[in-house]
Formats: sequence, C-alpha cells, structure tokens
Amino acid sequence: MTPKTLAKKIAALALTKKASRVVIMDLRKLTDMTDFFVVCSGDSDVQVKAIADAIIDGTENAGIDVWHKEGLSQRQWILLDYVDVVVHVFHKEARKYYALEKLWGDAKFEEIQDKPKVKKAKQVSKKK
Repeated sequence: MTPKTLAKKIAALALTKKASRVVIMDLRKLTDMTDFFVVCSGDSDVQVKAIADAIIDGTENAGIDVWHKEGLSQRQWILLDYVDVVVHVFHKEARKYYALEKLWGDAKFEEIQDKPKVKKAKQVSKKK
C-alpha cells in the first residue's frame, strides 16, 4: 500500500467514528521525517480514543501495524506513527492550541469529508 493510499484509508477510518476536520497534509517536499500527516479531531476524550482505536484496528485488519503510539491514556493528542504516515488525533481544544496546520502551512492540504449517502429519487408518475 502506498503512503498516500494508507493516509486515505486512515482518514476514512477516522470518519467512521465521526472525526471532524479530517485533513491529509502532504509533507514530501518539506521534510524527510514522513510523507503525510493525517490530522483529525474529536469533541471529547472518549471520542478521541474511539477514533484512534478505529484507526489502529482498521489498519491491523489490513495487515499494517502501527510502529509507535503515544497519548492513548491522556486522550488529548494521540499520535500514531506508521513511518510514512503519522496520524494526529486531537481533542478539538488541543488542536487549536498546537495548530499543526499553521506550523506546517507550506504543506499541501486535502480535506477529507464523509460522503453523504445518496437517496434514490422516487419516480413520480404523471396522470393524463
């Protein structure tokens, strides 16, 4: 799996737990540290942990193990390191404080949103 594909998969997994403001940051032209950041937020510490758990479980089910993880007990900023992709799951207040998007403002940003379910339109028959 390419790093970009992994980043998109992780973003989709975060959305399964209603993560907000899910952003993939392309850092390939800025640093050797990693290729992508996936940054997202939760409204509560419980939601932050649930988002991180969904990402860990989903990647493990795909055969990809997290190399390093931090912050699982504090639940304010959870970092999941997949080497080429680093995931930052923030409590919404911690995200404002640390402002990673501002710090890495030269990166290319892609906002990922949950795809709305499309309802099929009912056909209306016209009477003559």
